[in-house]
Amino acid sequence: MDVSNAFLHGHLHERVYCQQPTGFEDAQRPHDVCLLSRSLYILRQAPRAWFNRFVEHVKTLGFQQSRSDSSLYVITKGSDMAYLLLYVDDMILSAYSTTLLQAVVAQLKQAFAIKDMGPVHYFLGVDVKRTKTSFFLSQSKYALDILEWEGMANCKAVATPIEVKPKTSSLDGALISDGSWYRSMAGALQYLTLTCPDLAYAVQQICLHMHEPRDVHLVALKRVLRYVKGTVNYGLHLHATTTPSLTAYTDAD
Repeated sequence: MDVSNAFLHGHLHERVYCQQPTGFEDAQRPHDVCLLSRSLYILRQAPRAWFNRFVEHVKTLGFQQSRSDSSLYVITKGSDMAYLLLYVDDMILSAYSTTLLQAVVAQLKQAFAIKDMGPVHYFLGVDVKRTKTSFFLSQSKYALDILEWEGMANCKAVATPIEVKPKTSSLDGALISDGSWYRSMAGALQYLTLTCPDLAYAVQQICLHMHEPRDVHLVALKRVLRYVKGTVNYGLHLHATTTPSLTAYTDAD
């Protein structure tokens, strides 16, 4: 779902004045100012005001804010549950039953100008393909964009994201000329690990050297990009299970 003019819904808790809008000046009092009762997009307070307004409202509906993610809200109605995820003015709503889902949407529309976009297909760079029994999450378009930005759209792919050898020392090689670019690309690859956990270790090694990236680290970063080239269609396959148990594997001591 999408919220129209989201920042205009925010309530201000301090006095904020603005000049009279162009074309609507009072000829009798041209130097007077306007006292705002709602936030505007140009205000620094606008994002926080909107977020607080939204949180206050969904809590009145019975939603509980997640302790691990302040953008996630959960509501329980008997044996039914619904999950709402908010990112600025975009949100995903999922519920155990259609009845609960429609009820929540109706309550949200009473307070905000909300447009129902239907079943989720694409959200924050994540492509969602749905079947009767599963979801497939991937970031193919995002991965291709990263390769295009770096000019590696036609590079030769490699089979592994990192070379099988000891970790590169942070003192090896010369410092690269554009450290900000290195940090930007490392951050972009971090986001790609959302649906590509096979990149997690290699990207972690790249991020260890963001403060002083050297040419050997740049080579490692480009190797990850070459691996991405051959795995742009990889993703996460989520399907239903008969048990609610979660299995995890780790080699940490």
